[in-house]
Amino acid sequence: MSEATLPTGDARREIDRWLGNYSEDHRNPTNITIHWICVPAILWTVIALLWVVPVPALLGRPGFWAGVAMFAALVFYLRLSRALAFGMFAVFVLYGVVTEALYRLLGASTLMWLAIAVFVVAWIGQFIGHKIEGRKPSFLTDLAYLLIGPAWLVAKLMRRVGIVY
Repeated sequence: MSEATLPTGDARREIDRWLGNYSEDHRNPTNITIHWICVPAILWTVIALLWVVPVPALLGRPGFWAGVAMFAALVFYLRLSRALAFGMFAVFVLYGVVTEALYRLLGASTLMWLAIAVFVVAWIGQFIGHKIEGRKPSFLTDLAYLLIGPAWLVAKLMRRVGIVY
């Protein structure tokens, strides 16, 4: 996390500062709609691409590296909000189950190419959304915003159903 992206002297919780700063770059309704489609797609592609990275037999089975990355992300989220981390955990479990099913159905090579195709299309969508917004993507100021994007969507869902994060 960069201190440059989080204003000093701000009395809000760290998670509220991250989400608030992210919201500053995501006000246009079209861009927000694009994010509801593309951010989950990009998150899935990262998990799927890590799923197909070869794993030494000593370490386990396909999906090991995706599990390591999801665990690291959960540690990041736990530092910010326990409830939000549980929400992201649910997303990771869902994506893990879907990715495992696709891995078994399609095989590693086809899953990899599918994930690459979705990744490219979703990022094109993201940049179109930011062009419409008239602002650069948040992650260009701090790579941690790549983790904040999915959490921003989960936080919106949690607020919608009355769960305090």
